[in-house]
Amino acid sequence: MRTTIYLTGFMGAGKSVVGKELARLLRRPFIDLDLSIENAAGSSVASLFARRGEPAFRELERKALLRAARRPGVVVALGGGALLDPRNRAVVKKGLLVNLSCSRAELVRRLRPGRAARPLLAGGTLEARVGKLLVERRDAYAGADFSVSTTRNPPKAAAMIIARRLP
Repeated sequence: MRTTIYLTGFMGAGKSVVGKELARLLRRPFIDLDLSIENAAGSSVASLFARRGEPAFRELERKALLRAARRPGVVVALGGGALLDPRNRAVVKKGLLVNLSCSRAELVRRLRPGRAARPLLAGGTLEARVGKLLVERRDAYAGADFSVSTTRNPPKAAAMIIARRLP
């Protein structure tokens, strides 16, 4: 049975695009957790946050993760905050957890155009919001089996680095 690969990291780090490329390279199915949540709820992540709040979204996220975890050998792009829940960390530890890291400056550059669609970036300057969330999530991301930078590595290169490091 092949190990499930979970990609974590901050929003904008490239989890979805690197995940798709990694799944293609490895000939495995790909699951984008945020997209799974949107499909199950019939609503965008931003709309779910606005209508139901973050706690309700996190419960949907947990259920989507449990569904994904029942499919061995898939590549899963987690939401940026999924690992804040210790129950989710316990689930992903049964697979291989890869952190996609990216410099704060590059994250800000990538996130600026789509900021309105990301509820956790509302309020204050984008730089301040990104910095605060990075600090809050540092420990969750640090629990990864290994890390790959996407600051200068395009998705295909990052996916190849991950594929080469697989056990």
